[in-house]
Amino acid sequence: MAEYIITTEKEKWEVICGLEIHCQIISQSKIFSGASTEFGDDVNENVSFVDAGMPGMLPTLNKECVHQAIKTGLGLNAVINKYSEFSRKNYFYADLPQGYQITQFQYPIVGEGAVDIDLPDGTTKTIRIERMHIEQDAGKSIHDMSPTKSFIDLNRAGVGLMEIVTKPDFRSPDEAGAFLRKLRSILRYLGTCDGNMDEGSMRCDVNVSVRPYGSDEYRTRCEMKNVNSVKFVMQAIESEAKRHIEVYENGGDIAQETRQFDPATQTTKVMRKKEFAHDYRYFPEPDLPPLVLSDEFINKIKSELVELPDAKKARFVKDLGLTAYDAMVICENKETADFFEKAAKGHDAKKVANWLMGDFFAMLNEKKLELKDSPVSAENLGALVELITSNVINGKTAKDVFAIMAETGENPEKIVEEKGLKQVTDTGAIEKLIDDLLASATDNVAAYRGGKVGLFGWFVGQVMKQSQGKANPQVVNELLKKKLG
Repeated sequence: MAEYIITTEKEKWEVICGLEIHCQIISQSKIFSGASTEFGDDVNENVSFVDAGMPGMLPTLNKECVHQAIKTGLGLNAVINKYSEFSRKNYFYADLPQGYQITQFQYPIVGEGAVDIDLPDGTTKTIRIERMHIEQDAGKSIHDMSPTKSFIDLNRAGVGLMEIVTKPDFRSPDEAGAFLRKLRSILRYLGTCDGNMDEGSMRCDVNVSVRPYGSDEYRTRCEMKNVNSVKFVMQAIESEAKRHIEVYENGGDIAQETRQFDPATQTTKVMRKKEFAHDYRYFPEPDLPPLVLSDEFINKIKSELVELPDAKKARFVKDLGLTAYDAMVICENKETADFFEKAAKGHDAKKVANWLMGDFFAMLNEKKLELKDSPVSAENLGALVELITSNVINGKTAKDVFAIMAETGENPEKIVEEKGLKQVTDTGAIEKLIDDLLASATDNVAAYRGGKVGLFGWFVGQVMKQSQGKANPQVVNELLKKKLG
């Protein structure tokens, strides 16, 4: 793995980074009330008395949110704590109606875990998970509707969140990006969070510090709140690391503070001086008892787990002969992996993978389509590959057939039959084409035999042209070599 080192005229510096990822739990209702979690509804449409912080309203824990959290913990290879507690985290902001957030502090539902990430240079690295706890989300403050007022939308208030906290194991923006993509993939496979960062259902707080290369000290870190894309997380790490280095090399000290990353300027700015745990005055939530889980409940959830990306990738490499890279690309998205597996069933899996990642993905991009809206079904893609493998059509014809499939959605066998595109494998017919060509191109034949071997491609092209692209290229090559000597 290539090391990420920032080198200045004075020093070599290493980046230290940890992430806190807030993942919105997929559930029909909020974590402590029965209000809907539907995204995109009208402002303040999905708000119960509990979410609005009305006096005397008591929270009731949503069992589905607990189920989803345990499933996520298992997917992160983490310890599931059979005993956990809820606490009140006290702070005052307009979009937090209760004046506190119900969260887990000292005793979280999920303990230490680990996730393996794939890096651009082909190596892997294990990122340690420190903990995962569940909590309620805050509402949303809207500041751009009026020059003098702020508005509050409480639809998001009370939606269940899983906060996943990593160890400070990241040493480069690439590692952080790879982890977020892997985490999002795992969550989507599990069906516990949709991972849509642009909708705010997955948000990332980024903690960054630097130290002289070779040192093992941990210096003061700064946190950048609510970064909402993988690209911006990577940019934020690089930007903040360079700011720290500049401060240190100019003789200054870094203050522990919360900052905000601005993608437009690629810089961070101060939001507030960093709070410490005691600033939040955590204390046990009096309206919720401790959460105690049985082995039976945990094991039932464990039995429901689907095959996750790493296991699927390993199986595709071992059983289907895919390269590690191809398997990684295909398995990042569960829908893509399922589509591939359906297309490859009974066919040459490697060829199916090549078509999927080549012409098929290019077609979706060109038409701006999601996989689920593809006019070419998995079965038809597999059937097209089978036509090539069994020498019914050649690669060039296959591209023409695929273009028709992309427009009509028809199966390839029907297209090939109706348009008379079957490959000519009759050696007698191909031999006659070659004989006619050699008889009419005596100058080129003499030149080839005189040493201009580069002309061979011209002969192949002429035969393919005369056959309207239907001649089997392998047969053409073999017969030409034989006749040209």
